[in-house]
Amino acid sequence: MSTSDPNKLITKADKLTKLGFTRWTADWRSATVLYEQAANAFRLAKDYEKAKTAYEKASKGQEMLSSPWDAAKHMESAAALAKELSNWREVADFYRRASELYIECGRPQPASDALAKGARALEDTMPEEAIQLYTDACTVLEEDEREQMAFDLYRAAANVYIKLEKYTDAASLMLKLGLAAEKSNAINSQCKAYLSAVIIYLYAHDFKQAEKCYNDCSQVDAFLSSDQNRCASKLLAAYTDGDVEEIKRVAQSSTISHLDHVIIKLARKLPTGDVSALKGRTAEGEEAPLDENDLT
Repeated sequence: MSTSDPNKLITKADKLTKLGFTRWTADWRSATVLYEQAANAFRLAKDYEKAKTAYEKASKGQEMLSSPWDAAKHMESAAALAKELSNWREVADFYRRASELYIECGRPQPASDALAKGARALEDTMPEEAIQLYTDACTVLEEDEREQMAFDLYRAAANVYIKLEKYTDAASLMLKLGLAAEKSNAINSQCKAYLSAVIIYLYAHDFKQAEKCYNDCSQVDAFLSSDQNRCASKLLAAYTDGDVEEIKRVAQSSTISHLDHVIIKLARKLPTGDVSALKGRTAEGEEAPLDENDLT
């Protein structure tokens, strides 16, 4: 049978699933075997469009046979072929469906992995969809109390936001990563995430938000006593002093060198705007009380 024309295998399988005067029940077991054989044959022949369709049908067959695990595997194969064909909408839909099937059989890790595969495939062509897939993949793991497995997914999603120059969203995801790390008692990852968020705000030249972020994160004892906190404090102080050279020096520190490479690249480009205005505002604030006490 494996040497048969895959088109004929599909035709035969389709007949087995259609009801009529001579067939009162669908033979999904026999049909699914034929769909799987056809899918493999089409893929070997590099006829990806037909292989994709065959894997979709094989997935449906495994569902009908109450085998969601095998159905999910076939759906992932269809998604991979949709990627080869640059059919990005199907890539998203198929990986989502595969994830749902893995959830159905109580397997959250492969369910999350399927969403992450879809996200990686879509980063360049459908970045917003990729971010949503990454976020959904994190949710699947967190609902199963596997926050630690979601760290890389949060970072990946934040990196896509940075590419899109959506820095506030990127910083927000870093803060979510920090929260997930806290739940996992992963103190180092937590502190790195908080420092990363401060750097992202500074790169966006939003000193006020960077300062607020730093102050909020410093309410967490683990961060307050960390190297990452001291590094963030030095950066903010250098901004307040309008000291460009100090900003650049801190950005080269080993604490920042241990962050994700995307964040390191942002830090090494600091400052991105004029910091002298910050110094001016600070100086005015310091001079005001002196003027009040000046009796001359």
